[in-house]
Amino acid sequence: MKKITVIGAGSFGTSLAILLTNKGYDVSIWGRKKSQLALMRETRENPHYLPKVKLPESLKIVDNMDDAVKGADMLVFSVPAQNFRGVLETAKEFMTGKEIVVNVAKGIEKGTLMRLSEVAKEVIPNICYVALSGPSHAEEVARLLPTTVAVSCEDKAVALEVQEIFNTDRFRVYTNDDLVGVELGGSLKNIIALGAGISDGMGFGDNAKAAMMTRGITEMIRLGTAMGSKSETFSGLTGLGDLIVTCTSMHSRNRRCGILIGQGMSVNDAVDEIGMVVEGLATAEAAGALAEKYNIEMPITQSICDLIYGRTNAMEAVDALMGRKTKNEMQI
Repeated sequence: MKKITVIGAGSFGTSLAILLTNKGYDVSIWGRKKSQLALMRETRENPHYLPKVKLPESLKIVDNMDDAVKGADMLVFSVPAQNFRGVLETAKEFMTGKEIVVNVAKGIEKGTLMRLSEVAKEVIPNICYVALSGPSHAEEVARLLPTTVAVSCEDKAVALEVQEIFNTDRFRVYTNDDLVGVELGGSLKNIIALGAGISDGMGFGDNAKAAMMTRGITEMIRLGTAMGSKSETFSGLTGLGDLIVTCTSMHSRNRRCGILIGQGMSVNDAVDEIGMVVEGLATAEAAGALAEKYNIEMPITQSICDLIYGRTNAMEAVDALMGRKTKNEMQI
């Protein structure tokens, strides 16, 4: 592995670029906003997305996709899920087809309802695609706080190679052969984190949040298994692990957005206040459509969808969920 390029200069992309540079790889990072990249070069920081974290001097900061992609052995995509297709299509012009593509975005494409590995294969049919997912807030990764994630690829040898490339004494990497489950866990938990934040914003307690998380992962398992994943994947890092951290941490944009909505702010104003992409909002719409497609009952997801699109308000959603017909808990 000679050259690695990180596509996307947000918080997580930057933290991974730092990690890989510190491991001794030849790393470049590409971003869309030239003014941001110029500031990163000048200050050796990424002040908007990852303040007060120094960038290694050897990390190259590039604004030209051609320079970023050409000669790279591995491309790490860290762009919002809904932008992944477009950025990959742009990068494709300069790719040889031999690159390993690692994607860290968590989401389902609106409209097509595709997982991001499916999007990647549609754009580049023979792509060597790896998903990296798990409870991994960029703010902690960049500060070398212990973090554990999983990587998944249809080619086990590639998964093992990527595991070795990313693994450090503070960033532990497992492999998982359930690509569908890994992708869905990372995507669907953002919806539940919105709900957990809304619950917090409305002033509800720990009981309500615990219920939201527990019944939320039940919904994740329902949809995941209907789509071909293994139920046990959702008990692992990319399911339960990611769900816990996203529902409980103030690093979570989805939870913070939910808190603002629960306090009475409109969805648009909440997103503006966060100032970054909130993946759970787009994923909620896609997950609701998938639930309908597979005839899966996902009341929390549907309630959050209805709330996002103004079909109900927060208190009405709570009343509807709490007033549903009683049932056996083990009815997955």
